[in-house]
Amino acid sequence: MNRSDRNLQVLPDSPTRVMGILNITPDSFHDGGRYISPESALDHLRLLIEEGADIIDIGGASSRPGAPVVSPEEEIARITPVLATAVESGLPVSVDTIHGKTAAFALERGASMINDISAFRHDPSLASLTAEHGCTCVLMHMQGTPQTMQLAPFYEDVVQDILEFFKERIDFCLQRGVKEKQIWLDPGFGFGKTVAHNLELLRRLEEFQILGFPLLLGTSNKSTIGAVLDLPSHERMEGTAATLAIGILKGVHCIRFHDVRAMSLVAQMCDTVLGRTSGHDQANQRRNQSS
Repeated sequence: MNRSDRNLQVLPDSPTRVMGILNITPDSFHDGGRYISPESALDHLRLLIEEGADIIDIGGASSRPGAPVVSPEEEIARITPVLATAVESGLPVSVDTIHGKTAAFALERGASMINDISAFRHDPSLASLTAEHGCTCVLMHMQGTPQTMQLAPFYEDVVQDILEFFKERIDFCLQRGVKEKQIWLDPGFGFGKTVAHNLELLRRLEEFQILGFPLLLGTSNKSTIGAVLDLPSHERMEGTAATLAIGILKGVHCIRFHDVRAMSLVAQMCDTVLGRTSGHDQANQRRNQSS
């Protein structure tokens, strides 16, 4: 089934998409264990929809520094209780995984996107799977793996190094039948990067536009914000909002966040200032109904 047309095409004046995070994991850095039961996961899914999410990103494995690799069987067991409800919502559904087996399971049940922190390096078959299903894919930059990425991150030039990484990964996908219109890029804020690297990424985000692909930014409550503001993860909303606004002003097309209501309002304000075509009406309606 081709899912590439489910509200995932990006035009120059498109409003910023807000991707709501649903981590069904016991150990994610911000919300680990909070939604591990089917009941709590479904409740949070409904809240993300009500608060204005444009895309639902479902993950069954943590990618925090030091997190162990989770088998695709365990991932599938974790995401199964919410997947059908997410798809039935009518919103595009993303599966956050490095495993082809997990991605295939989700795509066959109506998911629209593969969000892979390894950019198809862990499981190269994901490229062929993307081509076969015609779905959108997010290729994220990460230096190392979650087990090693924060041990000693090093770059000659963090932006130029990531640009070269993306060029290689894009070529890898195109050679396996993935179309350019299916590819989104994520520079991987917090993945194999120091605080200084992450701040440099934010300052120079506009340089990634040279590649001509939609950009996704995921800064939600991350440790760099905590380091700058000296705050724990549950008190980083204002810092997160600042990174979001910077990202949108520098050309980001999609933002991935935990606090959907607050961040969708920030995105709407930024989009209005930039004169982007209005596309927030449905999200506003859902938020108002949930108030």
